[in-house]
Amino acid sequence: MVESRLLTDPFLQYPTATTVRVVWFTEFPGQQHQVSWGEPGQAGDAPLIHQAMATTQVLGRTREDPRSQLDHPDFVNLSHTVRRPIWRHEAVVSDLPPGQRLPYRVSSLTEDGTWLHSRGFTLAAAPLPGQPLKILLTSDHQNMPMVAANLQKVQETIGQVDGIFFAGDLVNVPDRASEWFDDRRGNGFFPCLQGHASYDLDHNNHNTCYQGGELIQHAPLFPAIGNHEVMGRFSATAPLKHQFNDAIPQAIAEAVYDYHTGLYNPSRDDSLHHQWIKDNSFNTDTYEALFTLPASQVPQPNRTDTTSRYYAITFGDIRLVTLYVTQIWRPYDLSPTVRGRYQEREADLNTPHLWGHGQHIFEPIAQGSEQYQWLEQELASDAFRQAKYNVVMLHHPPHTLGDNSVPAFTNPVAVQDRYPDGRLQAIRYEYPLDQDYIARDLIPLLEQAGVDLVFYGHSHLWNRFVSPTGTHYLETSNVGNSYGAFWRDQSRPVPPAKAADAMGGFTADYYVAQGDPNGLEPVVPTLAPLLDDDGQPLPYVASNDITVFSIFNTGQGTISSYYFDTRQPESAVVKFDEFSLKD
Repeated sequence: MVESRLLTDPFLQYPTATTVRVVWFTEFPGQQHQVSWGEPGQAGDAPLIHQAMATTQVLGRTREDPRSQLDHPDFVNLSHTVRRPIWRHEAVVSDLPPGQRLPYRVSSLTEDGTWLHSRGFTLAAAPLPGQPLKILLTSDHQNMPMVAANLQKVQETIGQVDGIFFAGDLVNVPDRASEWFDDRRGNGFFPCLQGHASYDLDHNNHNTCYQGGELIQHAPLFPAIGNHEVMGRFSATAPLKHQFNDAIPQAIAEAVYDYHTGLYNPSRDDSLHHQWIKDNSFNTDTYEALFTLPASQVPQPNRTDTTSRYYAITFGDIRLVTLYVTQIWRPYDLSPTVRGRYQEREADLNTPHLWGHGQHIFEPIAQGSEQYQWLEQELASDAFRQAKYNVVMLHHPPHTLGDNSVPAFTNPVAVQDRYPDGRLQAIRYEYPLDQDYIARDLIPLLEQAGVDLVFYGHSHLWNRFVSPTGTHYLETSNVGNSYGAFWRDQSRPVPPAKAADAMGGFTADYYVAQGDPNGLEPVVPTLAPLLDDDGQPLPYVASNDITVFSIFNTGQGTISSYYFDTRQPESAVVKFDEFSLKD
């Protein structure tokens, strides 16, 4: 057997009652890509008697640029952005026996006739109702320093997990291929989740190398879209980070298109129109090309549109509802040279095509939107109502002590400040707190439906809350760099209050400097909270040294959170919080 030169190990996607999909990647088109699997209880080195052929597609938007962290002979000394073709192979393993694990491996034939094989792993169809599961809850990996350590400790502490719920921000720049596959720093997305990372953490001149965990080869991955899954306006040559930051609202792109339709699309081709809007606003093309997720029917009359950008699936006793709730991240800095969440750059005031339009929302979730209507239907469905546990996963936090909860999750309101002679002085953006779509529309809908757990990320910390109706809210995204927690003595950077007799300020009531902007008190960990300088327990973990992961144990109905102090590599993992969803 030839040593594998596959770009990744296989990983599992979209299990059903009798099937599961197996996906892997190569840097060559190859042929006869296939998955082989055996019988229940079969030894891993025995012949695997079942085979299924894979379908192959090349990823259309994966690229590298001068900022890629990549050791690759085809991408040396890059001076501009170049395409990097990656081939994705997917096979459907069918007729699986319920509740049983089977051995499998994948194989690809190269153009020179060499067979490449993966190692052996295990797969299973969707778990049966009542089958106890251990689900990893994670988010915001983004090639951050503690990810490999975090996932290695998951495997060492928990063993094989049965599924991974991932609440967004998988990498930093989604079209940069190396961030997914082979970042030279050793902390690429797939290597960390497959136990092939090689990331060094150095504390007090003591170096420890972490490999991540062998997780998604055996357990299906269910991701949500975060802001780092969204690319902005497309360019064949511009730096990828620039393209990532260059998203604008689709409505702005539509207005430009409508004004120049005869130039951009003289034949009035619908597909060309759709592509032009994506290329000139934002897209999730690479994310959607990487993963196979359930398709949701868009609830519109006379249309058959489907989307996997939000979806629902039953997994054992869990009904998982995954939403597309995120917005572009803009700097909070008010320097005149910054295009930020609260303003346009001073130099761009008379150049509208350079405007960023504030911290605009990618997919509407307000009452009446397509996604909201789909969610209403899902929450009323038998699959949702009959599930033992209901989990809603999204990226943007409904309740948090973190930085990224401010400003409110709403459409920016543009305010133009002008000099007495009418010249434009500034373009500011306000975010009325009472128009926060998550607090105003989404939270009441979820709590009325009796959702057990709302799980999210975005602020790179751990904290949790319980609403008066009994819905639990958990943010467990402290796997990399933390942006801090703002509770009691710590204050978020918020814009200055507007003076009564002056222009240029902001409405102070819109921006909450401390605590949860949506009004809940954080829950102090139940077992071993971290302590502040006065020895008092903290209701959060926000650290660049201590990493956190959480496990949903469906057999016990509990969610347990663990921390590991990377400054002390020989220290034990500590279970610091546990709660029950059905108390």
